[in-house]
Amino acid sequence: MNPLEVITSNYVLNVGFLAWFAAQFIKTFLCYISTKKINWERMVGSGGMPSSHSSLVCAIAVGMAKKVGYAAPEFALSVALAGIVMYDAMGVRRAAGEQAKVLNKMVIDFKELFQALKEEFDALARGEEFLEEETGPDGKKRKALKEFLGHTPLEVLCGAILGILIAVLVPAF
Repeated sequence: MNPLEVITSNYVLNVGFLAWFAAQFIKTFLCYISTKKINWERMVGSGGMPSSHSSLVCAIAVGMAKKVGYAAPEFALSVALAGIVMYDAMGVRRAAGEQAKVLNKMVIDFKELFQALKEEFDALARGEEFLEEETGPDGKKRKALKEFLGHTPLEVLCGAILGILIAVLVPAF
């Protein structure tokens, strides 16, 4: 059997991929509805509604139950893995995303502060009275930290429900 046949004939792998793809598609569609622009990064990116990681691992767990039964050690392993992935999505990855938001804001704030200080010192050096002006970011491109890293409990729950539904609805082969 060639590798492609092995992959396409694996029910658990297929139902997991289908759940992941469905979650990523929904995530991209919801982003389009809110921004009126297609953001293709949402098709593969982490974070957002629903959690594709939760969809994937829950579909795999249910698929495993359908293939080997609820009493099988493979099912127990897949449930444990699903729990770890969902806990991580709500905990560590979400906290990292929140930190990224704060750090990105700090970078902008510091740029604005330093620009204002530079303008004030330049005006003072010229003997001018400094009039405070509101200045925005300098316009230079910078790579911001990725803020879509983790999930809220609701995003994880919706992803889990989506994965379970897909695995229940797709017949085992």
